[in-house]
Amino acid sequence: MQKKLAFLGPRGTFSEEAARSLPVEKPFDYVPYPSIIEVLNAVAREEVTYGIVPIENSIEGTVNSTLDWLIHEVDLPILAELALPITQNLLVAKREERLPLSEITRVMSHPQAIAQSFHFIREHMPQAVVENVNSTALAAQMVSEHPEEPWAAIGTRLNADIYPLVVAQPHIQDFSNNYTRFVLVGQEPLALPASSREKTTILVTLPEDFPGALYQVLAAFAWRKINLSRIESRPTKKALGSYFFVIDIEQKMDEVLLPGAFAEIEAIGCQVRQLGTYPFYMQEVNS
Repeated sequence: MQKKLAFLGPRGTFSEEAARSLPVEKPFDYVPYPSIIEVLNAVAREEVTYGIVPIENSIEGTVNSTLDWLIHEVDLPILAELALPITQNLLVAKREERLPLSEITRVMSHPQAIAQSFHFIREHMPQAVVENVNSTALAAQMVSEHPEEPWAAIGTRLNADIYPLVVAQPHIQDFSNNYTRFVLVGQEPLALPASSREKTTILVTLPEDFPGALYQVLAAFAWRKINLSRIESRPTKKALGSYFFVIDIEQKMDEVLLPGAFAEIEAIGCQVRQLGTYPFYMQEVNS
């Protein structure tokens, strides 16, 4: 029996593309959900075994809903990370005559896709109303269901194979080096191939009465020559100016270095929570 893997749907999203790009021997039974939060909740409720969600884009930064839900609402370990190249395309309904960009009245997509294509929209379709929806595929579906309307969606080329749409303009993202990091989460271990890069993600809560605590946290990694690839603050939701720090460490959990660093951090009154230790994969643009 195939394991179920949840992704942000409907069919044709970049999340589905990421799900199908995971380097696993046995394919999953892929199950779409209408929002990132519902994907994570489905895994937490054990409706599905695994879920894959976007966590950061190279242009727009962190996907806050993913990170906040993993911190505050569910306890799901990160099992793997995949960096997927993202190409945004302008999609319109098939019709006898080509729809000029100047006549498009509404552009729909996920907020991240719209933000990644902001300059293109402003330059070529300043007259259009921009509408945020839950996913790029939902936008494509909505445009396909109203072919009589001069509407457009932003999303993957895959949508033109699923719905009666055509690509009016390819590669409309504002920057060519556009990648999104997706994380695979789940309670059940998963056999994955070895990767040249391994990561560990932790959540650190600083003591309120220890000035300079963040410096001490970073120093615990620095003198051990442990590389940190990302550090980001997120509100604890307890008080204004109270933060967690999410830290990505460029190595997997070991028996000496990382436990020693964590012990040193905890000795100054910090709390350390592991969000996962996992392989990192990157899909190349030409793959």
